[in-house]
Amino acid sequence: MDKIKNLFQDDLKAVALGIEFIKDDLEIQGAEVTQLDWQPPASGDSHLIELLDKLDEPENQDKINKANEEAIERILNSQPILVGYDQAINVIPGMKKNLILHAGPPIAWENMNGAMRGAVTGAIVFEGLAENIEEAEKVAASGKVEFAPCHEHDAVGSMAGVTSASMYVHIVENKVYGNVAYTNLSEQLSKILRFGANDQSVIDRLNWMRDVLGPMLRDAMKFCSEGIDLRLLLSKALHMGDEAHNRNVAGTTLLIQALTPYIVQTDWSKEDQKEVFDFVLSSDYFSGPTWMALAKCSLDAAHGVKNSTIVTTMCRNGYEFGIRVSGMSGNTWFTGPAQEVIGPLFAGYKREDSGLDIGDSAITETFGVGGFAMATAPAIVPLVGGTVADAMNVTEEMKDITTTKNPNVTIPVLNFMGIPTAIDIRKVIKLNKLPTINTAIAHKDAGIGMIGAGITHPPFEAFKDALEAFAETLTGAK
Repeated sequence: MDKIKNLFQDDLKAVALGIEFIKDDLEIQGAEVTQLDWQPPASGDSHLIELLDKLDEPENQDKINKANEEAIERILNSQPILVGYDQAINVIPGMKKNLILHAGPPIAWENMNGAMRGAVTGAIVFEGLAENIEEAEKVAASGKVEFAPCHEHDAVGSMAGVTSASMYVHIVENKVYGNVAYTNLSEQLSKILRFGANDQSVIDRLNWMRDVLGPMLRDAMKFCSEGIDLRLLLSKALHMGDEAHNRNVAGTTLLIQALTPYIVQTDWSKEDQKEVFDFVLSSDYFSGPTWMALAKCSLDAAHGVKNSTIVTTMCRNGYEFGIRVSGMSGNTWFTGPAQEVIGPLFAGYKREDSGLDIGDSAITETFGVGGFAMATAPAIVPLVGGTVADAMNVTEEMKDITTTKNPNVTIPVLNFMGIPTAIDIRKVIKLNKLPTINTAIAHKDAGIGMIGAGITHPPFEAFKDALEAFAETLTGAK
């Protein structure tokens, strides 16, 4: 009894679970309260809990663990090497003159948002399939051009992701597993196609990239017989303060440093070379697509491992967010609605001007950089919002939904911990914790471009559907 009496005489210290108004009421009464961010597994969904329990049965657990070990080994052991540049029509599997690749899961013209429509119509004009944007809109709606996800052609693309036949792309080869990934060149950061801008200045820049920048990089890499080890450059970039999605100050410096000895050996004039160097200098984003190709190359090596619950793709098209899971082979997509991106906007723009989340660049988070590695890049905070502490916390939290840490790419401020790698759909569902993605924001309308940057998360529905399909495939449970 004395202990009970003492309990009511001492200052009350409480732990509150769930609803925050309980914490608020206790604080009003002078109590010291710690709010625990807790939810029941799978948000209390009895069906999902039943499926998780089924997957946790020893026989199923053993199959999943062995498969995930293989998938993780493939991600960690992959060695993506930049081996060259060339036009998409020459290297991307299945590419043809009237095919336009786009970001995210499959989408029809009628469902494309403003940014993607702007990029598609700009690409149609660039390819000479229409004389102007008005005509290009009619061509896009007519069926004369075909659309397909970049991911279904071994490629990735920033924002709208639009890649057409004449555009130059990176060629990144996995020296361990033999697969190849492609991504287009950075237009840098201004009024650009990937954000849906498509006026004559955009077309002129694309023409210059096709006629000068791309061919010069192609010719330069002919002098680099061993290729450029991108995993090594990525590791250095993170040690220098990048997170390799939206902050690429170090990565761009390292990449152009690696390319320069070969560029100066080409037959291109000093004036042309200076123009290329000035273009790279115009924005830190030059290396951004390069890390996307590295991530794609590593994760594709892990796709198609039977019984694996590891996520190998996250991408969005401004209409839907899509994921692919290693154990669901081929182009099996699980989708949910594209989400809003919350963060600072450029002066003069309002929240209602923003388009929904778009781009293949979430492949960086799927690999473990970008939003997962914000602890390496405190300088990203002014761009995407939040505090340095928030950035550190995100990296720590992403350990909860991943399966391992990548020893090849480490975070100095966290005792050189490897980046959180290999998202597990079971953990996402069980913990109700979605991957964090930092990303740019495109205007909702075509022709305008980037208006800010911020943080977003995938829709829960995509992971729920993936878990249900996986459980049915492995156990027959529905």
